[in-house]
Amino acid sequence: MTQAELRLCSLLLQEYFGEIVEKVGNSLLRTGPRPLRLLVGDTGLLPDQVKKALCVLIQHGLVQFELQQPRGWLQYEARRQRVLRLLRYPRYIYTAKALYGDPGELLVEELLLHGHLPMSSAVARVAERLTETMEDGKSMDPTEVSNTFVRLADTRFIQRCPAAPQVPPGAKVAPGPAPASGDRDRDRDMYLVPRLGLPGRGKRRPSCDEEEEGEHKAKRPRQEGGSSEAPPDDGISWQVNLERFHQHFRDQALVSAVASRMDQTSSEVVRTMLRMSEVTTASGAAHTQPLSSNEIFRSLPAGYNIGKAVLDQYLALLADDPLEFVGKSGDSGGGTYTVNLHKALVSLATATLESIVEERFGSRCARIFRLLLRKKHLEQKQVEDFAMIPAKEAKDMLYRMLSENLVALQEIPKTPDHAPSRTFYLYTVNVMAAARMLLHRCYKSVANLMERRQHEMRENKRLLEKSQRVEAILASMQATGAEAAQLHEVEEMITGPERQQLENLKRNVNKLDASETQVDETIFVLESFIESTMKRP
Repeated sequence: MTQAELRLCSLLLQEYFGEIVEKVGNSLLRTGPRPLRLLVGDTGLLPDQVKKALCVLIQHGLVQFELQQPRGWLQYEARRQRVLRLLRYPRYIYTAKALYGDPGELLVEELLLHGHLPMSSAVARVAERLTETMEDGKSMDPTEVSNTFVRLADTRFIQRCPAAPQVPPGAKVAPGPAPASGDRDRDRDMYLVPRLGLPGRGKRRPSCDEEEEGEHKAKRPRQEGGSSEAPPDDGISWQVNLERFHQHFRDQALVSAVASRMDQTSSEVVRTMLRMSEVTTASGAAHTQPLSSNEIFRSLPAGYNIGKAVLDQYLALLADDPLEFVGKSGDSGGGTYTVNLHKALVSLATATLESIVEERFGSRCARIFRLLLRKKHLEQKQVEDFAMIPAKEAKDMLYRMLSENLVALQEIPKTPDHAPSRTFYLYTVNVMAAARMLLHRCYKSVANLMERRQHEMRENKRLLEKSQRVEAILASMQATGAEAAQLHEVEEMITGPERQQLENLKRNVNKLDASETQVDETIFVLESFIESTMKRP
């Protein structure tokens, strides 16, 4: 784990959970898996504080534990990638709002806020929050919130939490893994929504497993010994499926790339293909499921009035494109079409690298960079000739990019003595190494942005507290029906220069937040490319 990642993880833990949780999480990130005893000694905190911090981290899925066989103690390990996902929480919530409206936004927000929740609790919380925002004393129907919850589960944006292993006291053997049989059934069960007895609720989901529901009802009296009846979803908690959100982000980036390269109709064809296979395709798959042109034609949105022949022309155009976003499978006379997800990620990552080179070093360096990407290996004289750049400028640009690790120099000796006069020096671009280096810089940039935002808030802490007090006084006076003159007098407690300072602070913080979001988009592209490349044989 690099220092930039450790610094960013520490800042995220401190911002979301406070200093105590940040100390515990930082210790696990720095030292790796550790038992509770060593964790208490390393952090200098009280055992109860460490235990509570571990409970918070486990609740949110940021720490996992394992029973060690020789001694029989629990060992805790931080999940680095999961901690870094805290940076993307606002984007998850915004996406849920764009897809499913206010109920979807609040449901995802509640699940992220609490780590995981039962369906009944999440629906009740969201219905209560929506009721508070409604006018004329109306109340939010829980059925609408429940239907949104079902839609989120059907599209796999949320899923059931896996059952935690029960570790008996003094156990010497770690709990065994789950049986390997029935993987498909187990995957389907992760998205089964239990029926809740909400008032005024009709039939919602005919595909719910009645057998499982009856089994729970039969077991409950024996488990509870005939005590008060538990809710229908007792023991079933739900969490946000981050991988499904990442799949949606990847699909959106791919559709935008097709739209900018070709036209809107081509992007809509690709969007339809991705939507048809979004549930059946695994998150790490190299390509989507094969689809025939007839299936794609029947699934096109109603607003796109294009004929079957026109669709076939678009599919052929997409399949013949050099970027190969869409591939053709089957025989040459017909066949089916797939979206090449891995090649699309490679193209997106390469375009990101090219744009970064152009922004930092200019258009001529970007020309050399694209030339090396296309030709793979070139000598300095060949770079000068192909790029049509004077020798002195080309040499300077190559050395600048070489010093920044954006290009690499490969030596091919003609003789075993590696004499410079008898050695070829070829410039090349190692896309994976360049992506890792830029990803490291992106982590560092986000950490700098977060520290700058925290510095701005600390510098204006007194003014912010004063503004909050004035707003609280105004709210209480408005609730009691105060006169306009009294309200104006309270508002004048904040002077003109202070009001201007608050505006400047708000503008600066908004810019920093927007910058964090933009850098995170680059992080997502680079991470997806590296992960997809590492999974390939």
